[in-house]
Amino acid sequence: MTMQISKAACVGGGVIGAGWVARLVLNGIDVTLYDPDPQASRKVDEVLAGARSAYAQMVPSGLPKEGRVTYASTVAEAVAEADFIQESVPERLDLKHKVLAEIDAHAQPDALIGSSTSGIKPTEMASALNYPERLVVAHPFNPVYLLPLVEIVGGEKTTAAFIDKAKALYASIGMKPVVIRKEIEAFVGDRLLEAIWRESLWLIKDGITTVEELDDIIRYSFGLRWAQMGLFQTYRIAGGEAGMRHFMEQFGPCLSWPWTKLTDVPEFNDELVDLIAGQSDEQSGRYSIRELEKIRDDNLVAMMGALAQQNGGKGWGAGALQNDYVARLKAAAQTKT
Repeated sequence: MTMQISKAACVGGGVIGAGWVARLVLNGIDVTLYDPDPQASRKVDEVLAGARSAYAQMVPSGLPKEGRVTYASTVAEAVAEADFIQESVPERLDLKHKVLAEIDAHAQPDALIGSSTSGIKPTEMASALNYPERLVVAHPFNPVYLLPLVEIVGGEKTTAAFIDKAKALYASIGMKPVVIRKEIEAFVGDRLLEAIWRESLWLIKDGITTVEELDDIIRYSFGLRWAQMGLFQTYRIAGGEAGMRHFMEQFGPCLSWPWTKLTDVPEFNDELVDLIAGQSDEQSGRYSIRELEKIRDDNLVAMMGALAQQNGGKGWGAGALQNDYVARLKAAAQTKT
């Protein structure tokens, strides 16, 4: 299913809302924005400037003609002619109800409504709508104009047709829509981030590490691996030639050890091993472990090489370290000869 956005409306122009405006505008789509903040225009312009700079690096040959940003004085005015509406107001259910009800009352009946909420269930928000079938959670990650993931979550009354429409519309602006199979608070991405955040607070509070050291531990190691293979494909490689099943059997018992504050874990049994190993085979079984290792290594070299070019050539994070390391390897090679 392919579908293009003809005209979009954004309600809320904060950090996330302005990011949506930028992604849409730089895809050549006209956007009507409603935000009561008198500073909204300035804030959106500043985010747009940053997005233009980033996109110019991605597409140095030139971008499509930009869409126009029009500022509306009411929600009704903003959404009246839009076939796609993105709501990004603060995370208060009472406010969501008020704003979404107003959007629902004035939008075209077949217009998709996406909410940028980070954790509220769509069913809870949809209770204020006359047309709840067209509401989806469309949860992005900041910066919205660069990070492609959008979690799509339907409520009890969201129809499959609007889920499909949401997937097609978000894909048309360069995003990776992932439909969350069950409606839960905070969805998947934020639940993972919350688990890391909670454990990080304990590690710092207990004096085990500092904020800077913890960030370095992430960005110089598994953060790079996750960026190009995620969690399970990375661990499949860690299982060696026997793959994910061996990894599960080797490290599964660690779930019962008190390594972290997060001790409520699923029972480790054959059913769990079969579930994870089977899905891992579906994801990566067409590659041998050696092939996955080669893909991983090539990706890591490319990523660290890109990071090495940042900050005026001084590098950033692992890229700065890479510059120094490469220079020492070159010097050692010259000495050897």
